[in-house]
Amino acid sequence: MQLNLQTDYALRALMFLATENRQASVDEIASAYGISRHHLMKVVQRLAALGYVTARRGRGGGLLLAREAQDINAGEVVRAFEPTGTFVECFDRTTNTCPAAGACGLQGALNLALRDFLTRLDGYTIVDLIPAKDRFRARLFPALTAIDAKRDEPASI
Repeated sequence: MQLNLQTDYALRALMFLATENRQASVDEIASAYGISRHHLMKVVQRLAALGYVTARRGRGGGLLLAREAQDINAGEVVRAFEPTGTFVECFDRTTNTCPAAGACGLQGALNLALRDFLTRLDGYTIVDLIPAKDRFRARLFPALTAIDAKRDEPASI
């Protein structure tokens, strides 16, 4: 199973915002991950429409989490971005053309597996996806982290 790119980008953007705990731009997030700004922009618009982020346009604008990171459930985000209702053709009664539908166990097995997958994700919040916040931040911002470390060093005499 593979999550679609929008789901991946949505989770990454939320993790970025939770780590930085400040307003950030789409360009900044795209640059940190080395991903397409254009694709991320579409994802961010959807995150805003779903109430996960607040987006401010214009100069001084950017993105902020609309809720606390510990209140954003990973399973909920995946459900919002993944078309899980049509995981396989036979899940959709209107487009199903499989002649074995209703006579095989594949649909039941896949439905159970999908439900288990999403239930497992329901046990995680965005905060849980960043267990080592400093290390996560260091991977996204190596230069910034070096500057922060130097600033925190005691002054030499």
